[in-house]
Amino acid sequence: MKVVETKLKGCFVIEPIVFNDDRGYFFESYNKEKFEELIGSKVNFVQDNESFSVKGVLRGLHFQKGEHAQAKLVRVTHGEILDVVVDIRPESETFLEVEIVRLSSENKKQLFVSRGFAHGFIVLSDTVVFNYKCDNFYNKASEGGIIYNDKTLNIDWQLDSEEFLVSEKDLVLPTVKELF
Repeated sequence: MKVVETKLKGCFVIEPIVFNDDRGYFFESYNKEKFEELIGSKVNFVQDNESFSVKGVLRGLHFQKGEHAQAKLVRVTHGEILDVVVDIRPESETFLEVEIVRLSSENKKQLFVSRGFAHGFIVLSDTVVFNYKCDNFYNKASEGGIIYNDKTLNIDWQLDSEEFLVSEKDLVLPTVKELF
């Protein structure tokens, strides 16, 4: 597997080595030893999650605060998304910078998002199945978020906003200025 650190320290794009032949393909989607060696730190994933969404669904930007913060390893097993990560670590030299990566069942890329980042995605294909591993259990009292259309972040979600399907909960998330 090939791992490339993004401009956001602690956020990595992971490209598997895919073996194709006339029967189909095979690749190792996760190997704890290789993964930790390549990102340079230990991660103990404790929970796997999956969501199914239709085109235009925008989930995010979400994070867990304090002792319940989560690192995530995300990937798409069907369809395509635009995955968005925001550095929300005030002490970071890339504080409030954004990283955008296309993840799809075609490119088989994964994204590792360390603790201290807000995360979201928008579905570009007709449908998507999105899978992710977390290194900490979800805690409702510790959830936080940033509104997807925050003017400070100025994220290009690459679809017309009329196509967006956003939950009521995500529509009332605070702005960056309200949080920091």
